Amino acid sequence: MIPGKYRSVSGRAANNVNCGLHLVIQTSSLPEKNKVEFKLNKDTSSFPGRLLQHDLERNYSSRQGDHINLVSSSLSSFPILQRSSEEKILYSDRLSLERQKLTVCPIINGEDHLRLLNFQHNFITRIQNISNLQKLISLDLYDNQIEEISGLSTLRCLRVLLLGKNRIKKISNLENLKSLDVLDLHGNQITKIENINHLCELRVLNLARNFLSHVDNLNGLDSLTELNLRHNQITFVRDVDNLPCLQHLFLSFNNISSFDSVSCLADSSSLSDITFDGNPIAQESWYKHTVLQNMMQLRQLDMKRITEEERRMASVLAKKEEEKKRESHKQSLLKEKKRLTINNVARQWDLQQQRVANIATNEDRKDSDSPQDPCQIDGSTLSAFPEETGPLDSGLNNALQGLSVIDTYLVEVDGDTLSLYGSGALESLDRNWSVQTAGMITTVSFTFIEFDEIVQVLPKLKIKFPNSLHLKFKETNLVMLQQFNALAQLRRIDQLTIDPQGNPVVNFTLWKYYVLFRLSHFSMQKINGTEVTQNDMIMAERLFGILAHVASSELPQYRLISILGDARKKQFQYLLESKGKKPGIINEENNDSKRLVGENTNRATLNYTTRDFYNEKLEEIKEKKKFCKTYIEDLVKEATEINMKNEALQKLWPQMFIELVRDAVIEIRNKNSYMKLCLQQITDQK
Repeated sequence: MIPGKYRSVSGRAANNVNCGLHLVIQTSSLPEKNKVEFKLNKDTSSFPGRLLQHDLERNYSSRQGDHINLVSSSLSSFPILQRSSEEKILYSDRLSLERQKLTVCPIINGEDHLRLLNFQHNFITRIQNISNLQKLISLDLYDNQIEEISGLSTLRCLRVLLLGKNRIKKISNLENLKSLDVLDLHGNQITKIENINHLCELRVLNLARNFLSHVDNLNGLDSLTELNLRHNQITFVRDVDNLPCLQHLFLSFNNISSFDSVSCLADSSSLSDITFDGNPIAQESWYKHTVLQNMMQLRQLDMKRITEEERRMASVLAKKEEEKKRESHKQSLLKEKKRLTINNVARQWDLQQQRVANIATNEDRKDSDSPQDPCQIDGSTLSAFPEETGPLDSGLNNALQGLSVIDTYLVEVDGDTLSLYGSGALESLDRNWSVQTAGMITTVSFTFIEFDEIVQVLPKLKIKFPNSLHLKFKETNLVMLQQFNALAQLRRIDQLTIDPQGNPVVNFTLWKYYVLFRLSHFSMQKINGTEVTQNDMIMAERLFGILAHVASSELPQYRLISILGDARKKQFQYLLESKGKKPGIINEENNDSKRLVGENTNRATLNYTTRDFYNEKLEEIKEKKKFCKTYIEDLVKEATEINMKNEALQKLWPQMFIELVRDAVIEIRNKNSYMKLCLQQITDQK
């Protein structure tokens, strides 16, 4: 007995199938009427179900095969189908050979009027012997062993082709099936979607349970309304937005991990039902609201109807996500700008070091024929700097095109760390730092800055950041132990980190002990991340204690006071005045002064003078020498002239004395005239 409605497409009654193709065959209970009605119904609105929503499970219950005989022929290797006259009358347009243990398609003669042909659950390996059935509309070869689609070129009227659960590896040989409405290829071994672009009338395509890794090449399927891709290995989807009629898309149980890999779905205006369950993306917290925000036209997600409340929540969450994304983009932009700036600072630093090295080389080789210009920059120098690069999204790349990479310094505050890159960053210490920010800074890092320049701002550092306890130096040209003396002027240091890169002083075996000795008044806890022990302090004192004593004892008093500076004068004065006094005589003021003393006097004599300061002092000394030389030369010249005048006077004096005596005798010869002359001179003076 044949059911009144065709059931072989979806495994359910056709009135529960929304496949766009509704096949209805009505037969009269009276054989003599032999009335058959065949309908093709494309109005899908009246059918509430959905075709191929899940993998097709066959439930074809016809017992038609009980009245069919397969006869072997000596003329052919294929069995020949024979049906009784009653069977042909009752089922003139359909034939079911389900579960007949067929390994080949039998020869079907005299059945040219067949519309429905069922070969379910057999062992057929090749489609053949049906080319004469040119009126065939539905061909069901579900659950066989077919490896290649073939033998269908003459079936131009075929509307439903069911090849699920076979061994097909490639979609091919469908060129002439332009009227195909349903194509079921689930449960095969297909790895690529291809050769179906010409199926412009295809409305249902089932490729579930295959080996697909991506979805594309769907152009031309202008009538496709349902696409089943469940249980594959899909990682990304393309071309779906080019399907104008697609309403139902099933992507459950694949390898989709981000919405970007299926972003084309957001551009589909017809899609109303989609599933992502079983994918990594469905486990993300942002999954649902991201999908709803980008696909506003959806009515169902993962087989559940979408409510207005869910849409509203998705909109709110999407806004928050967008804000978070913008903030993340901003942070990425700042991070990349920081990297570019640091690379530029490193480039400038390297060029500066090269200039210094070239100048030193040129001074050592003044007789060279072609000395290198210390300011010359070649292309190889600029390319010697490796720049860390990582994958950047297109938006970030576009934003970076507007970044300036000419910055020669960088100031960064990250938590409790202040990082300074490039000598220009030292000017930031003159800013008006907020009390909260300045008090929060406990670590200060210097990179690509000459240590001599750092020394000049240490007093500012002590005032601006009173809580700074940890100093880091990288690429600062720390080359000798004396440079550590400059750190004694700070308020306090608990940790000191000297990076070997750009600081040759760390190659000295005893540099850590010298730091501990010179900065012993800080009671340092760590040097380069290593805990300082009491044994380290004892060893430092043994190694350098005599050095400090000798240095201080050899200096005269005025020089010692000058070195110590104003902050140490009271201490030194206290030491001088306390000599020879009894302990009880020392007044309270001196006791207070003693308590303020943290740095040992002997160590305080170990100072460091920067090159610039030394050069300034040297220039000052040269000026003083020049002034003294000029002054002495003037004194010598003046003394020489005086001596020459004295010698000339000694030569002329005898003659002058004689003339004076002669004039005096002549004047007083006439006493009265002389007296009158004197009185007249006195009167004239009044």
